Amino acid sequence: MPIRFFKFMHLSLFFLVLAACNKAPEPVPAPEARIEGESIIFPAGAPQISSIKTQLINMQPVPASNLNGRVTWNEDRTVRIYTPFAGRVERILVQAGQAVTKGQALAVIASPDFGQAQTDARRAESDYALADKNISRLRELEQNGVAARKEVHAAEADQARAAAELARSRRRLELYGGAGKSVDQTYTLTSPIAGIVVEKNINPGQELRPDQMTTNAPPLYTVTDPTTLWVQIDAYERDLPLLTRGKVVTVRTPSYGDESFPAEIISVADFLDTTTRTIKARAALANKSRKLKGEMYVTVEIDTGGAKELLVPSKAMYFQAGKNYLFIDEGKGKFTRRAVKAGDIRDTRTEILDGLREGEKVVVDGSLMLQQVLLPRRVQK
Repeated sequence: MPIRFFKFMHLSLFFLVLAACNKAPEPVPAPEARIEGESIIFPAGAPQISSIKTQLINMQPVPASNLNGRVTWNEDRTVRIYTPFAGRVERILVQAGQAVTKGQALAVIASPDFGQAQTDARRAESDYALADKNISRLRELEQNGVAARKEVHAAEADQARAAAELARSRRRLELYGGAGKSVDQTYTLTSPIAGIVVEKNINPGQELRPDQMTTNAPPLYTVTDPTTLWVQIDAYERDLPLLTRGKVVTVRTPSYGDESFPAEIISVADFLDTTTRTIKARAALANKSRKLKGEMYVTVEIDTGGAKELLVPSKAMYFQAGKNYLFIDEGKGKFTRRAVKAGDIRDTRTEILDGLREGEKVVVDGSLMLQQVLLPRRVQK
């Protein structure tokens, strides 16, 4: 054979041996994870572990609960005044914003109905005077043997009825402030308490009737003591442990920046509002400076009293099939899925009410990867 042929074969063999030496080694497959119930166990050196980040969970102080509230008048020191008699307004004596004393006149109303009450009282006085004279005359006649005993008894009964009617009619006039002797048909609307007139819905010449004063109609006057107020609080079921009578809360309003006002819880409702699913609570508030006004919206801060809670990053938890889950790092490559009961969300963290203990490590990055590893194996089984 020609020498060239041998050279060619020699070169070909050389290149084949060189290619075989430079061939890349076959990749070694990653060690498989082992599934035991709800746990995933990675062998030592498994690359998946490097992509998993965990966090140690400890108890954290529960932040103060902020609830919505509304300032209202203290109903124990507030009166809404209506007229008990029909009539026409003759004079307005007090305007809104004025201070009044107990019994002070607010307005004068010309009222034939009140005049009838005055007339009834005067008639009762006359009837009693007549009955009193009649019983005196009959007793004298009885002593002289002229009048019968039964006539005296009948006169005594008439006198008793007249006395009762006189007491009733006088008391009625006294109740409405008309104890005078005249029949002037003028009813004076007065304030039953001392305070500030905060609402006025009455004008000169206005015709008034008691049947107009329904529950939806505004009062003629509202008088209150604005130095003490109530705060109506809308709370949720989770706030019930914090709502105890006598507890001091902090009231704030954007109108006064960082300034706060202490208030004391005085009552908590025994039922939830069916529409808003909130619980109504009430706090009493001293307002000597009169900075706070009725119907202002406020924020009520309730201190938790040093209570603590477990918080986990919200991204560590995922929801599936109606349950919330976390993966717990149990060490040595073992990660266990556990159902937990979630509570309030606080910024980027979620409160855990049940299913987690202090000092455990939870997976904060890599939960979805672990779930993908766990689910296919469980489906195969």
